[in-house]
Amino acid sequence: MSWIGRLLYEYRCYRDLPREVQKVYRRDRFGLLYEDPGVDKVIISGIDWICLAQDRSASQDGGVASFYNLKDGWTISYPETTGYIVPTVLGAAKLTNDKSLRQRARRMLDWLVSIQLPEGGFQGGRVGVAPLKPVTFNTGQILLGLVAGVREFGTEYYQSMRRAADFLRDTQDADGCWRKFPSPLVVPGDKTYEAHVAWGLFEAARIEPNYCYGEAGLSNVSWVLTHQQPNGWIDLSCLSDPSCPLTHTIGYTMRGILEAYRYSGEEKFLSAATRYADGVLSALRSDGFLPGRLDSTWQSKENWSCLTGNAQIAYCLLVLFGITKKEYYREVALKMNHYVRRTVNVSGPEGIRGGVKGSYPIFGEYHAYNYINWGCKFVVDSNNLERMLINPDTQKDYLLQVSNSQ
Repeated sequence: MSWIGRLLYEYRCYRDLPREVQKVYRRDRFGLLYEDPGVDKVIISGIDWICLAQDRSASQDGGVASFYNLKDGWTISYPETTGYIVPTVLGAAKLTNDKSLRQRARRMLDWLVSIQLPEGGFQGGRVGVAPLKPVTFNTGQILLGLVAGVREFGTEYYQSMRRAADFLRDTQDADGCWRKFPSPLVVPGDKTYEAHVAWGLFEAARIEPNYCYGEAGLSNVSWVLTHQQPNGWIDLSCLSDPSCPLTHTIGYTMRGILEAYRYSGEEKFLSAATRYADGVLSALRSDGFLPGRLDSTWQSKENWSCLTGNAQIAYCLLVLFGITKKEYYREVALKMNHYVRRTVNVSGPEGIRGGVKGSYPIFGEYHAYNYINWGCKFVVDSNNLERMLINPDTQKDYLLQVSNSQ
């Protein structure tokens, strides 16, 4: 889209917004104006937003609404992201001793189990989206929630976890890539960001180590590393533009590689994650701004940031700091979290309060004018890990979180 076309699009969107939320546009148009509300407020308001997204989901099924749109309000539930929101909500329940959060996570799990497909996989997209068929990536994300459900509630979710993990193990190609059940909602082709699927298998393997789940996960991440270039770049890591991926999917890839290291202890995975992170950070501005897309030379023409990707990458950097003890990773992770917190309104109107925008500014390319549930989840996670690090009372929890878990 030309700059004139984009400007006209922005104006039409702005004109149609309720007056109350036109303030959001104007605030973003003129730069970061929020003060940093702090780690605790962002965590608390983020969990409150997730609870509201569950209650306000247009499908009213126990899942979490995909996003809140400034013009159209709440959408229907999103199985994939509801799956990996479950561990975040259960973590908050333990942190606050709030039994209602635990029950919310159970409602999410019960809904997910009810829509599991006969093959053991889960659909792509939001509920009600055709075609209804299993998708590798979505199944891997929901597997993370099912594993958390087994850990928290016992055998109630065990069979569903096993079926999802079996589906992923049994549909994997010999080279470690998944090609049989791609998402119909992204551009065709191999996807290295499905390293995030491997993470789900590592978690399942920690519960059931005798079903080759971990081996399948390591096979995938090893395949991913065959696409890494000397400068750290990894090909094929985007939903829509493999030549210039979103930092969101870069974050997925980075986390999967790190989890392979945490599961196996193999140095090749840590080395790859470090080179990948160093490449990303070469594009980071001094104020914590990271462009929403990056090319194979770690350059970008984008003037907007994908807040979800920022939070995911900041989390990975905090893990890398815990493993390598390199102070640089800690410093830049805290800077990135600080940047994102300054975009979060912890006292605004319902739907906005505690939510995380797809892009900053809100009219950027990625989910323009939407507050997205997965963005909120990753911001809560990253800030919670920061809280563990900087609070002397929880530093042991931080070390446990980032240590080799095998």
